Amino acid sequence: MKIKRDTFSRLLFGLIPFCFFILILLPVVWMVLSSFKETSEIFANLWALPEQWRFENYIEAWNTGISKYFLNSLIVTVATCLLNVTVCGLFAFALVVYEFKGKKMFHALVVGGLMFSPIVSLIPLYQELQALHLYDTRIALVLIYTAFQMPLCFMLTYNYFKDIDRAYVEAAQIDGCTSLQILTHVFMPVSKPIIMTTVVLTAFYSWNEFTFALIFLQNELKLTVPIGLLAFQGEMHAEWSVLLAGLTISAIPIIIFFIFTQKYFIAGLSAGGVKG
Repeated sequence: MKIKRDTFSRLLFGLIPFCFFILILLPVVWMVLSSFKETSEIFANLWALPEQWRFENYIEAWNTGISKYFLNSLIVTVATCLLNVTVCGLFAFALVVYEFKGKKMFHALVVGGLMFSPIVSLIPLYQELQALHLYDTRIALVLIYTAFQMPLCFMLTYNYFKDIDRAYVEAAQIDGCTSLQILTHVFMPVSKPIIMTTVVLTAFYSWNEFTFALIFLQNELKLTVPIGLLAFQGEMHAEWSVLLAGLTISAIPIIIFFIFTQKYFIAGLSAGGVKG
């Protein structure tokens, strides 16, 4: 009876995630299939295969406007990832390696940022960006995205750095290495999983973020993919197949990126998770 009960429990706990996976996968499959159809085919039979695979839908979507939105999102995402990894790495390294007054306070202030909702900062951020002449710039998005992703990424990086043997640091100091050399030659090489974890988390947020991009960007030439697709939908309201092709194009990069980095992402979350 115990063996049967254990088998049933494993099947049950395996079935629940599988059902969620199917619920998530079905709309994605429908979107990809529909992007190769004509608009009339989409409404005629939702789940049928295309009578003729229309790859030109992707060409039309790319040429109509997705290309410029794609480039803007790529610039913002890459810049945010680089800045976030740099800031979190430097800050976590300083708190782990050195002792100074106010160390616990700095740690608490950064981690406390997890408690604040980004929405409540919209008005102050708007006024601040206007005062700094950063409104309607990609730099504004990079700084905002970095600020709101930093608490979580710092917490993961700090917990990972904390477990690195201090003997390596002492050996590097004896060899005459500077603090920056210790960070780049000792900490970074053994911290690839947590670095890639922070990059994946930051990239997902930056690529898909909607609210800040909608409010703080006005120039059409600077719109990112989520806001660009909103404008694109207005232009392509009668061409659903082209619109779905645009949605598929916007989803491809982040899916491919996660596929190639998932082993680092899982290892980083396992090793750099909060231990209490």
